[in-house]
Amino acid sequence: MKLQRTNRLRALTVGAMAVTSALVLTACGSDDNSSQGGDSPSKNAEAGNIECKGEGNLLASGSSAQKNAVDAWVQAYQQACESTKVNYNPTGSGAGIQEFLQGKTAFAGSDSALDADEVEASKEVCKDGKAINLPMVGGPVAIGYNLSGVEDLVLDADTIAKIFDSKITKWDDEAIKKLNPDTDLPSTKIQAFHRSDESGTTDNFTTYLQQAAPDSWKYEPAKAWAAKGGQSANGSAGVATNVKQTDGAIGYFELSYATGNEIDTVKLDTGAGEPVEATVENSSNGIAAGKIVGTDGDLAMELDYATKEEGAYPIILVTYEIACDKGNDPQTLEAMKSFLTYAASEDGQQQLAEIGYAPIPDDVITKVREQVSSLS
Repeated sequence: MKLQRTNRLRALTVGAMAVTSALVLTACGSDDNSSQGGDSPSKNAEAGNIECKGEGNLLASGSSAQKNAVDAWVQAYQQACESTKVNYNPTGSGAGIQEFLQGKTAFAGSDSALDADEVEASKEVCKDGKAINLPMVGGPVAIGYNLSGVEDLVLDADTIAKIFDSKITKWDDEAIKKLNPDTDLPSTKIQAFHRSDESGTTDNFTTYLQQAAPDSWKYEPAKAWAAKGGQSANGSAGVATNVKQTDGAIGYFELSYATGNEIDTVKLDTGAGEPVEATVENSSNGIAAGKIVGTDGDLAMELDYATKEEGAYPIILVTYEIACDKGNDPQTLEAMKSFLTYAASEDGQQQLAEIGYAPIPDDVITKVREQVSSLS
């Protein structure tokens, strides 16, 4: 039985949006509260349901996985709002969390939920409160490859684990041939690329390998890459660029980086009847089966990376916006709430499906909206 919930998620209109990586977004607010952020929303004829609040300079950083999503939100939001500058720097989940914990940013983006130590550390910057995880972006982690003459490739978790641990080094290896009996595989050397920076994408990818291929992947899931060999590149953009430029290359990154760079992606043999392609719809099937495990306002989710359900793509991630539930900087609070309210809105979530991401399921995003409105 498929996991798809059509009333909860919208299907993909395939496409990738090329927007500047220097994210400058503006929000309009009250003329009477220039430094503290006004409470009175300012409307624009083209703003739709966006309520522009707050003024000042709003800084955020973190997940590069959500960069294209934030770019799209920024483009729409700045058409409505003009008085607050918001700059999102896609430094990677690990760096983003550290900058947030150091009080350098208003919120962070991370492709994995905060651990207990990070929540405890957040109490230093969140006065009278703590950091919480707000799931805002979903989607597949695609495995992209560049192999001359091969446009359709199937791999399973064990084979992928051995490739990224340098145990399989040639594309005509017997394990790959067995999964692709009708494909003429060259003897090209495999060049596996992984992230050099601490990354929630790496955390999700290695969680999949551990859960789906426990006999072949002996490393604990983590934001930092732990396996042997391979080549590293900074950010999802760096991995995608290297894969596109290198014959024999393989790497992992969000689907939008594959579609935007016209990189072929691996179909996964999960044990279901047919190999599963990395698409928004197939990843939505997996995300819809997840559940919230966070408590006390935290909305961290638990995903099933080893699913064998038909049409469910298992290498999925949820990107969280991380903010203080209480004790946010009063100079940026209203602007932050305004932007995150838009991102979690129906319009904001619909944009995700149009650029290769999966909207968050309705029952979860409803809780996100409630939590954003209560930030203080």
